[in-house]
Amino acid sequence: MTAPVTTPAIARLKVTLDSVEPLVLRRLEVPFTLRLDRLHETLQAALGWTGTHLYEIRARGIGWGLPDPDWGDGPLNARKATLASVVEDTGARTLDYLYDFGDGWELAIRIEGLAAPQDGVLYPRLLEAKGRCPPEDVGGPPGYAEFLQALTDPEDEQHAETLEWIGEDFDPHVVDIETLTASLQRLARKWSRKPPSRKPNAT
Repeated sequence: MTAPVTTPAIARLKVTLDSVEPLVLRRLEVPFTLRLDRLHETLQAALGWTGTHLYEIRARGIGWGLPDPDWGDGPLNARKATLASVVEDTGARTLDYLYDFGDGWELAIRIEGLAAPQDGVLYPRLLEAKGRCPPEDVGGPPGYAEFLQALTDPEDEQHAETLEWIGEDFDPHVVDIETLTASLQRLARKWSRKPPSRKPNAT
């Protein structure tokens, strides 16, 4: 860590998607007090995914996500924990982000440092993006490898079917940074809005 853990503060995060090539990496700045459910939304926006699957954020064997009353050993409520509280309670500097338990995506979130917020800047914000995120429902890392093979090899028996399924030009090296940035800016504006003040009841 490059700065003492203080709040309010901004955390710089390095996020990498495990077990895929080419590299998928995002660097982000988020409020250190960001709730974990909002960290999930932030990651989805930064990656270009849709947030339509279950997730869990884990640190030192403890998990946070969407609690299920019928699943006694399920994750803790992500709405009731913040990035700062997780660091304080567990001592972890790297968290695991699990998304879509069927596909089994796993990402590492490393806290690279803390800094004071900059005047006039809304957070979260994107600092760096490398590699296009795999399409959802592609089958996790093994399915993604097969997808890229079929996509780039006209002789592959799945080539035509893969082109039809993806429905667009897909280059794993090209990142639409403008779209990702805009998605994060929408979240930042939404979360920075102050709730409307209640008008006193008329007497």
